[in-house]
Amino acid sequence: MRILTNQQMRMADEYTINVLGVPSLELMERAGRALAKEAETLAPNGRVLCVCGGGNNGGDGFVCARILKTDGWEVDVVFFAERISKDCLVNKEKWTEIGGAILSETPKKGYALVVDCLVGTGLKGALIGKNAEAVEGMNALKKQGAKVLSADIPSGLCGDNGLAYGTCVCADVTLCIGEIKAGTALADGLDCAGEVKCVDIGICLTEESYAERLTKEKAALLLPTRKRNSHKGTYGKAAIVAGSVEYTGAAYLSAAACLRSGAGYTTLFVPSGILPCYLLKAPEILLKSTNEGGRYEFNEENMRSLLGYNAVAYGMGMGISEEVAKGAEFLLRHYEGKLILDADGLNSLAAFRAAELADLFENKKCDVICTPHGKEFSRLSGMDMQEIVENGLFAATGFAKTHSVNLLLKNAATIITDGERICVNTAGSSGQAKGGSGDVLAGVLAGLCAMGMTAFDGGCLAAYLCGKSAEIAAARIGEYSLTATDIIGCLGEAFLSLKV
Repeated sequence: MRILTNQQMRMADEYTINVLGVPSLELMERAGRALAKEAETLAPNGRVLCVCGGGNNGGDGFVCARILKTDGWEVDVVFFAERISKDCLVNKEKWTEIGGAILSETPKKGYALVVDCLVGTGLKGALIGKNAEAVEGMNALKKQGAKVLSADIPSGLCGDNGLAYGTCVCADVTLCIGEIKAGTALADGLDCAGEVKCVDIGICLTEESYAERLTKEKAALLLPTRKRNSHKGTYGKAAIVAGSVEYTGAAYLSAAACLRSGAGYTTLFVPSGILPCYLLKAPEILLKSTNEGGRYEFNEENMRSLLGYNAVAYGMGMGISEEVAKGAEFLLRHYEGKLILDADGLNSLAAFRAAELADLFENKKCDVICTPHGKEFSRLSGMDMQEIVENGLFAATGFAKTHSVNLLLKNAATIITDGERICVNTAGSSGQAKGGSGDVLAGVLAGLCAMGMTAFDGGCLAAYLCGKSAEIAAARIGEYSLTATDIIGCLGEAFLSLKV
């Protein structure tokens, strides 16, 4: 499913209207009809309230109201905009011509369904005044039991980054017109948009490359084939370089997740001082020492033993240090497989190799995927957290393109990009917002890459599988009690779900 920014959607609208010659009023009629059809499905009985703004989003709402009223529904419309677009005005007049009344304020009760057509994707900043009051009124009706259907995007939500800067409609369903809007798949959009659907009304795209939302079908196509006539060497060797005396769990979680992800061999490299922690915890894991003591120290001879692995995940729970930075630098300069740089591998590069970072990435020999969460990406990129979130898809894409790396930016919605291609994973659960979830993701990614997947494709599939596994686990024990270990335990079912 394609995901479009505001600018991309505007270009598609203009191309369809100005080049292909489809009248804008015809597109509005199609959009309104689609809303009416969804409204009838969402709330087949009861009174309907359409809250319309003065833009084309409001015009869609007037069409929806007219069609529902013509079909015998009881419909009221709220409209108080001082400015109105040409097409919206046409459909407002059609509404009044059939006897439709217009209210200036949102009623406080009496509706089975609210159709939110107040503000579209072009919103910048917080809603104020009557618009904010109308949103609060719609949310109040929802609390009384009304269903809420938003047209294109919930009013109050930024279409590019999914941020709600102020009050925002909390929809049960958001019906995106033409294509999925980026704001519904990012940040607050995950909580405010409800179930996101898409309807084709004949808007044609002009660009070749768009972001894509990861779906079960897309993930299934990425899943590597396993042949019956094979052996452990067929599926590659994965190395997990992780852990310190403070963070022994990170290493285990990564290695255990890798075991569940298809690699033929999983080897855990840890400092010898903590190596006994892992003896027979998972007998399938091979154990090797990186150095003496309880924290990582760079040892070139031991690091060279990693060069024969198909995939290396480096950094989980290692601590931030010059030594860890040395190890990451060595791998970037010498390793030729798939390298997953995570957690303290990235933090140490940011702290001790910031000046050399561009050169290291430019001259690397390996297929690199960096897997930071927001704060780690802030350290790595130099952007502050607010800038990263407000840039939506573009902060990750810009970094990946500039440094010629793959980037998996972890958040409630995970962005995976190589600077050109962009995938957004929305599978997952709030239960993943706990320590250890990132370690599991790094391990799954290492296992997939060891089998031969590219870093980009592996990142997409790993993000989806971890999210799906968390959903399966949360359905059994709830989001509050979910742990990273539970995610590992349900990975098998997540894989199986792609076969159904």
